[in-house]
Amino acid sequence: MSEQLTLSAETRERAGKGASRALRNSGRVPAVIYGGKQDPVAIHLEEKLLVKALMTGHFFSALIDVTVDGKTTSTLAKDVAFHPVTDRPQHVDFYRVDKDAKVHVEVPVVFANEDKSPGMKKGGVLNIVRHEVELICAAGNIPEELVIDMTGREVGDSIHISSVALPAGATSAITDRDFTIATLVAPSALKSSGGDTTKAEGEGE
Repeated sequence: MSEQLTLSAETRERAGKGASRALRNSGRVPAVIYGGKQDPVAIHLEEKLLVKALMTGHFFSALIDVTVDGKTTSTLAKDVAFHPVTDRPQHVDFYRVDKDAKVHVEVPVVFANEDKSPGMKKGGVLNIVRHEVELICAAGNIPEELVIDMTGREVGDSIHISSVALPAGATSAITDRDFTIATLVAPSALKSSGGDTTKAEGEGE
């Protein structure tokens, strides 16, 4: 399960560019909580804490509890606007969710037991087609990562979503095809060597 994040915020009483600029100058980031058949709530939060949450690597694939005036709301981060020059966060959109509600999230893919792959021992190269996979799962049970076991994988093997053990309660959001996550290909050095040999033979004829 993905680590749940928590953020404290305050109600934003004034809207507009001037008010948002003043907040940013004081180390705060404007944000909004919307969805869940409730009115949007304009808030602001401390930039340092937001950046720390962003640096976890799963800001967009974890449940985020946002506490405003003593009331905590479970949310998912939907969008973060960054300054085009400084890369500082400028605004955040949080979407209200129920912890039992089914949500679509992109979960990072990690590969385990590469040392137990005969193909990789022979110098095979893992060609990753998808670094993230979109899953459907309960908001309160979002997996931190999708682990793919490389044990027994040979050069030429393709890893499709159907061959991956998904976390309990999670399903693939893509159901119309058995998409490829990665392939184990021959070393590029060997390919280049073979190509050079062919070229040399052609030049000698």
